[in-house]
Amino acid sequence: MSWIVLVVSGVLEAVWAVALGRSAGFSRPVPSVVFALALLASMGGLAFAMRELPTGTAYAVWVGIGATFAVGYGMATGSEPVTLLRVVFLAMIVGGVIGLKAVH
Repeated sequence: MSWIVLVVSGVLEAVWAVALGRSAGFSRPVPSVVFALALLASMGGLAFAMRELPTGTAYAVWVGIGATFAVGYGMATGSEPVTLLRVVFLAMIVGGVIGLKAVH
């Protein structure tokens, strides 16, 4: 259960990161509210997962998932360039996350 909550929390990390960027310094209310709600849910899920998972592993997986989804979203929407090297490096992050799960 902790791993499922951790993965969902990692996805929510990407949600709050994207919402933070779209909030224009918290001057736009809807992205600002999405940011706050996603942040609270993401941190709460991370805290829940850390009750059973080692802190370093949980944090690395959470950050890796959040970063991968945030960059993937940026590439999918055209706000970030899609290059072979970017895809390779994202694959390396995903591989690291899978590796951490495999050795836990």
